[in-house]
Amino acid sequence: MAYKGFDLTGKVSLITGGNGGIGFGMADALAEAGADVCIWGTNPKKNADAAEKLKRHGRKIHTQIVDVGDQAQVQAGFAETLEVMGHVDNCVANSGVSGRGKGSLLEMDYEEWRRVMRVNLDGVFFTFQAAARHMVERGKGGSLVAMASTAAIEGAARSSHYGASKGGVCAMVRALAVELARYKITANSILPGWIETEMTANAFGNEKFAGNVMPRIPERRWGVGADFGPIAVYLASGATGYTTGRDFVIDGGYTLF
Repeated sequence: MAYKGFDLTGKVSLITGGNGGIGFGMADALAEAGADVCIWGTNPKKNADAAEKLKRHGRKIHTQIVDVGDQAQVQAGFAETLEVMGHVDNCVANSGVSGRGKGSLLEMDYEEWRRVMRVNLDGVFFTFQAAARHMVERGKGGSLVAMASTAAIEGAARSSHYGASKGGVCAMVRALAVELARYKITANSILPGWIETEMTANAFGNEKFAGNVMPRIPERRWGVGADFGPIAVYLASGATGYTTGRDFVIDGGYTLF
């Protein structure tokens, strides 16, 4: 018999960016564990494809078009989520963008800096604010989970904006863990290493890059979205009521070197 603490029956999980990659890996596991799932994304086809795949779990699935970098869209989107799903127990702020183009500090313009920050940091703030307000008002606790990155704890040249955005997420999570504990709301972050997603496809296709990075991963493989299902279920479950403010590194051992 499965451990009952991981049974998410009756719970509702909201996953931003849950229509692909890491986000879908989490959404799939959450639905399999019994949660009803709401996905926010900006690509209608990807949303529809994700919903179709999740139907096999027999849970209630809802998708919405929401740009998390737009506060008005987040507020309206969360209101729709509550109208359709009834409540939210677990909110995963997973939407993100990578650094690109003029990544060097010497060349980067403010527009590029803001492009990354509006989604990676502002988007987490907007999403968590809406979710936390609902959870406090509901009075039944909840779980906030933010997708950070190992870039938050390792220096990466030409990626200062991305690293800063993810470091900011980790700092925000620690502050929220303290602030919201009185309401039985936990806050934790996940720090992925090198994971096969649309964001990393170009880098992984570069033989020189892959040759330099792969030897530093003890598991000797790239991570995949499904590797994040177990931690998503754990953090959404009742098993983590005493676990908050933590950074969970999922990187195949990459940061050990």
